[in-house]
Amino acid sequence: MTAELHTMTGAYALDAVSAADRAEFERHLGECAACRQEVAELRATGARLGVAAAVDPPPSLKLVVLADVARTRQLPPRVPVVRRLSRAKTWQVRFALFGAAAAAVVAVVFGVVRTPAPVDSVLSAPDAAAIQGAGEGHTTLVVSRSRHQAVLLASDLPALDAGHVYQVWLIGGGHARSAGLMTTEVSQRMLVADLPADVDRIGITVEPAGGSAGPTTPAVTRISLA
Repeated sequence: MTAELHTMTGAYALDAVSAADRAEFERHLGECAACRQEVAELRATGARLGVAAAVDPPPSLKLVVLADVARTRQLPPRVPVVRRLSRAKTWQVRFALFGAAAAAVVAVVFGVVRTPAPVDSVLSAPDAAAIQGAGEGHTTLVVSRSRHQAVLLASDLPALDAGHVYQVWLIGGGHARSAGLMTTEVSQRMLVADLPADVDRIGITVEPAGGSAGPTTPAVTRISLA
């Protein structure tokens, strides 16, 4: 009977025992320090859950998880690099984004710094798809053709000297158009760009501070939209 009493701590803490079982268990508590400690901890946990408040995660939260998903090795069968985002998983993915993106919440749109208001629109688009980049660091691009926009998250790019920056290019139709600059001042950096219909790939190059009118070095990271 004593062994069974040890298993009643959870039910007792939640007031889910009969009067007879309660009386018997309380006599047991007077003799068992381990059960007294477990009951106290369970009650403290229950009290914290009772006052917990639900909060809406920032939209940037989704992108960090997408970056991790895109670069994490999967077991067979092989998962395609392009992943359509499930609307059913939208909240879950946003929640997991919070920590790593908190320091990179400033987005750059064609060189103009602004808060990431368009991010949520792209991530929640019905056709949003995450694509993993190839090359230096870890890069993930979330593309929505219906929104004509893309969100790029880059991390672990090699540090550059003060005279150079990373520049992102939208490539297609025989042209390379600048989508903005990235520094290495934070471990995670995010960029939002309008996405013309003829763009079929993204490239990141190392350019002189201030950026260039066109790519002057080979791309260190490439993302194919095809």
